Parts: sequence; structure tokens; C-alpha cells
Amino acid sequence: MPGAAPGSGLRPTNPPRTDLEDLADKVGARIEWLGSDRVDRDAAVPTTVTGVELRAQSVLAGDLFAALPGARAHGAEFVGSAVEAGAVAVFTDDAGLTLVARQFRESTDVPALPVLVHPEPRRVLGEVSATIYGHPSEQMQVVGITGTSGKTTTAYLIESGLAAAGRSIGLVGTIETRVAGDRVPSALTTPEAPQLHALFAAMLERGIDTVVMEVSSHALALGRVDGVRFSIGAFTNLSQDHLDFHRDFDDYFTAKSRLFAADSTVRAERAVICTDDEWGARMADIARRAHPNLPGAVATVATSGPGDWTAGQAEAVPSGSQVFTLTGPDGTTHSVSLRLPGQYNVANAVLAVAVCAAAGADVDAAIAGIGGVDVPGRVQRVERGQDFLAVVDYAHKPAAVEAVIATLRGQTDGRIAVVVGAGGDRDTGKRGLMGEAGARGADLLVITDDNPRTEDPATIRAALTEGALSVPAAERGEVLEIGDRGEAIAAAVRWARSGDVVLVAGKGHEIGQEIHGVKYPFDDREVLGEAIDRIASEDPAHGGNA
Repeated sequence: MPGAAPGSGLRPTNPPRTDLEDLADKVGARIEWLGSDRVDRDAAVPTTVTGVELRAQSVLAGDLFAALPGARAHGAEFVGSAVEAGAVAVFTDDAGLTLVARQFRESTDVPALPVLVHPEPRRVLGEVSATIYGHPSEQMQVVGITGTSGKTTTAYLIESGLAAAGRSIGLVGTIETRVAGDRVPSALTTPEAPQLHALFAAMLERGIDTVVMEVSSHALALGRVDGVRFSIGAFTNLSQDHLDFHRDFDDYFTAKSRLFAADSTVRAERAVICTDDEWGARMADIARRAHPNLPGAVATVATSGPGDWTAGQAEAVPSGSQVFTLTGPDGTTHSVSLRLPGQYNVANAVLAVAVCAAAGADVDAAIAGIGGVDVPGRVQRVERGQDFLAVVDYAHKPAAVEAVIATLRGQTDGRIAVVVGAGGDRDTGKRGLMGEAGARGADLLVITDDNPRTEDPATIRAALTEGALSVPAAERGEVLEIGDRGEAIAAAVRWARSGDVVLVAGKGHEIGQEIHGVKYPFDDREVLGEAIDRIASEDPAHGGNA
């Protein structure tokens, strides 16, 4: 699409030109000119930039190369490649300046190079990026969604609701980025600050007036969303995840609260918070303290207990959808139809409608818009004519596994098989809990590999198995361990009979499996469908799809 460059994410076609001295003044950096003795600086060296990039291999002509210190190397070590690609200036710290100067002395290819030096460049990278791209988030309505589970589903619901109400929408999330209908795969839930602000500028250029984005705890803690003006912040829920990154649960919560806290530079102007759990209630208090003199700046939603927006009991309908009554702050009731099953999706839908209302959209139009939403890899059915239910879901946290099993249990009188693993190089504390949740909820639990990454897959499986077997025998289903994910899925399919459910959990929309640094093609939806077809062909009586 226009403005996109290979490997660099989306860029605006006509970016503004930013004066380096103005930029340095704004963020408190100083400019060091390397090689100013070689040429007439004012005549020969560009003093404006049109973009900013963290990765040397993604630099475009006219960029400021952000050479930041990293865990394994300093970005300044790659300044030669960045300049060769077209970078006209460098942004770094004093250590980076030393590295750049050393490389500069060894090369005569570049006549002179301005280097912006800041003691904490990552801390101000968001503001640098926003400034270079003209602060695009200030010219659109940006909705940020944070929480442990439900961010993706809620983002899709809000996107559809606002689109139905007449908005031109951009979406930034785990599964994909969408700009005026163009889809781009997402590598991170929230891109780094330079990519994010470039993306906003490209969206603005394409006529987008509202952006809906998922905001992870990593993004909030690492400053990836710094420089963004959030019109609305939404909170779904909190449960155990990412404790490999955060010190403890309170640190995890604190990171999420940056979207709402009074002392945060990315605090949203309005907040919509689900208070179904204690963390939501705490977050609502934080948001209220940030807006003490602005009535209506904080709205709460609930499916149990009080809230500004509340949902009545949901009822399943023969089509597989569910219907519930939504009551708004003024007491007005609305009938909501939702294709997505489960009580947790009722909570997501209530949150989505409340966000649409906070954005100024017509509530009835928004409700009509969310009614037909399906979300890739979220309770996604795989239909091959079989007489049992086959579902793929992204649930990769203990609470999410428990919730999706409970949802499916409410839809069937048959048995449930669950295929699940846990990711390597991630929160190890949740593995046993996931095994326990699967064993308690399923009639058959097949423990398998997820994305082992650099870890020994058998070690990960052993942790899940230990958690599963900690459940008393009378309270758990059968537990199997099959490392090969394809074979594990096939085993669950062979086990299923008419009226049963096969749930493949953990990877959802993902189309690869990462093992020792290599990402192999693997899509749970395709593998599950192929297993159903193959086993039915081997035994025409199995599954009813002969």
C-alpha cells in the first residue's frame, strides 16, 4: 500500500519535514556534529528528517536512526548500515555517540553526520516519533484497550460498532493491522513507537478518523505508546500472565494502569472499565482519581454487580448466537445479539458498546454492528461436516482456558477434549495452572507443544502434566501427553464421537510454531480440519462426515 516499505511497517506517503534543532530542543537532547570539519555544514548536511526507525535494515532515505542500547548489542553498532540505507541523522545516548564516532572516523563515505544525544533516549522515543510524524494521534480519536484477556475480541467489536455508526476505522492488534480495509499481519500486540506513530500518520493520510488498538502491558511498561494521545482507554480484566516480564502481579497491574493513572503521560482522556473482577474495581478507582472534576469521564460496565452499563442474563438461540439485554446509564435498555459464545464475550460486548457510546457513536447503530462479528482464532469453529463440535481458541492463560471450557460445556451434553500446551521462554508459573484448569474442565486433556521457542519442549509439557495430575483423580479427566501438536490434535479427533467437543487451545489465529529459532508453518485451524477429514476417510463411520 502507499507509504509502506519492506520490513519497515506502514509509512505516510507525504511525511512532514522536522527540523533537527527544534526536535532536540523539544526532547532535551543536544546535537553533536561528526565531521563538521570536513565540509561546510550548513551547505552540505541535511538538517531535517522525515521519519524515524529503530532497525537499521528498515531505514528509509531521510530517516533519523534511533540507535538505542539493547540487551545484546547497542543500536549504534549498526549506524553504518543505517547511513548507507539513507539515514541522515542519529539519535542515541553518550555510549552510542562514542560508538558512532569510532565508526565515523574509520569511514570517509559520509561527509558529516548530526547526532542527537540524550541520556535516556528510549524514554523520549515516543515523543520524538510523534513529533517527526506531526502528532497524528492528536488529529484522530484513538481508543486503547488493555487487560489480560479479551483485548482482541473487544477491539474487533468496537471496530465493527464504530464502522456501523459511520466512522472510518483503523485497527491495530494482535492478529492484524487494518487501514481502510487493507490488512497487514501484526508481529507485536503494540508496535514500537516509531512504527506506531508512522502507522497513525499513514492512517490519517488515508482518511481514518478513529483508531482502535490493543495496548499490552509490555507496550505500556516499555514506552511503545509514549507520545500517543488516547481519547478513550478501556480495561477488560486481569489474570495471571507475563510474570516472566513483570516482577509480580502488582507490577503487572501497575503497568496496565498507565492508561488511566493521573501521573501517566499516556493517560486516556476518558475511561471505560469492566468491574467484573477486583482489579477492574481498583482500576476504576484509579481512573476516577485522575478525573476528579470531570463527571462522566469514567464509565463502568458489569455483567454481575452494579455498573453504569450492565448486562442481563444471556440466552442461547438455535443459530448458536446469544442474546442479552443491555441497560445504559440512563436506564434505557437495548437488546444485543452476539455471535460469539460465552459469558466473557458478553462482558467484551458490553465494554465495546460503552466505548462506542463514549466515542460519541449512536448506540443502536453500534449494537447492530457488533452483532455479526467473528474473531479469527477466538472460539472459531472448524466445520468439515462432522457430527461433533471442533473449535480453535487463543486461550493461553489459566483463566482463559477455564473460561472457554466452561463456555463450551454450556453448549453441549457431550464430552470435551482439550488440546493445549504452553509457550517457551515465557511465564513459567502459569504452566501448572493451565494443566490444572484443563484437567478439571475436560474429559480428555491432551498436553502438547505450543511454541517451545528455545526451551526443551519436554520440560514445558512436564510442568503442565504435573499441574494436571495434581487434580484428584475423581475430579479430572483422562490426561495424555503427546509432544507432536499435529498428532495430539489427531488423537483428540479420534477420541471424539457424536455430540462431543474438541477444543484446540493456545495458538488461535497463529500460523506458525516456533522451535529453536525457526518458525515452522502451523495453523491449528488447518491442522484440525485436515485431521477431521483424514480420520473420516480412514473410518467413514467416524464423525458423520463420510
